Amino acid sequence: MRYLITGGAGFIGSHLADRLLEQGNDVIALDNLSTGRLDNIRQLEANKRFDLAYGDVTNRQLVDECAKCVDRVFHLASPVGVRLIVEDPIRAIETNIYGTAEVFSACERYRLPVLLTSTSEVYGKSDRIPYSEDEDCVIGSPVHSRWAYACVKALDEFLAVGYWRQTGLAAITVRLFNTAGPRQTGHYGMVIPSLIDQALAGEALDVYGDGRQTRCFCHVQDAVSALIALMDRHEETAGEIFNVGTAEQITINDLAKKILEMTGSPAPVNHVPYEEAYGEGFEDMRHRVPRLDKIRERIGYEPQYDLTAILRDMIAEAKGHSRGSKPGAADQGSSGE
Repeated sequence: MRYLITGGAGFIGSHLADRLLEQGNDVIALDNLSTGRLDNIRQLEANKRFDLAYGDVTNRQLVDECAKCVDRVFHLASPVGVRLIVEDPIRAIETNIYGTAEVFSACERYRLPVLLTSTSEVYGKSDRIPYSEDEDCVIGSPVHSRWAYACVKALDEFLAVGYWRQTGLAAITVRLFNTAGPRQTGHYGMVIPSLIDQALAGEALDVYGDGRQTRCFCHVQDAVSALIALMDRHEETAGEIFNVGTAEQITINDLAKKILEMTGSPAPVNHVPYEEAYGEGFEDMRHRVPRLDKIRERIGYEPQYDLTAILRDMIAEAKGHSRGSKPGAADQGSSGE
């Protein structure tokens, strides 16, 4: 097979490219490198079955040129991290809406199966834990930019289902829950790499609010396995939405303690008010847990990595090389995709 991965130089996209190439496929990675990094795909430069198309998913001609020479499409391109969304909501909205529209239009034109990566953010402020794919979403007011990402990703999902129902396009939607692993950086506020960087630097670990909010962290390798399996069964999974993650919960306080233990760092934990990190009126969810019954039934999905394995892999990578600039505010509520 020949695959197009939009956002292919990003954290998850680069791991997906690695796996598809290992399986003997050809891969085109379309990326504007705004949040993706060349370092993520450096190991693929010499691979004759890999190509990088530099550009934006809102570029209709470029998307069309990439789509017409592939068999399947993974659409991952999207701004990442609550920090980025709060600071630049226009970019988040326009890239998602216009970019997804161009990708889906090209896929319909060439009849290509397409998998859209969405986010657990779409569940919003719902307190019906664990989250099921067919439950209502409860998204906050437009007054708070924090909800812009949830809204546009929900619109992306409506577009995927709409294309399937109206045109028969094999479009699959995945809601990722706090994906983490090697190559993820704290530059856009992801909590685990941010806390690891602070621990290894001997700096206080910034935990927002009271730290009792819980999250479930999924290893990027488990997420990649799920994406490929769902795509491989696109004739059965098209038109549907699937949670991908793990149900293993941990508070951010306990996450910080675990990172301190595994790094051997004596650094203290510093609780930072949300208002100080994100501005007045920021809203967060206390808990975010996926129900995984649907994906288990459909593809036999079971996460193979626990949180200890995630932290071990990320700490080893962080110790092996410098991440560059100091991380920004840690996103202790986003999905990490």
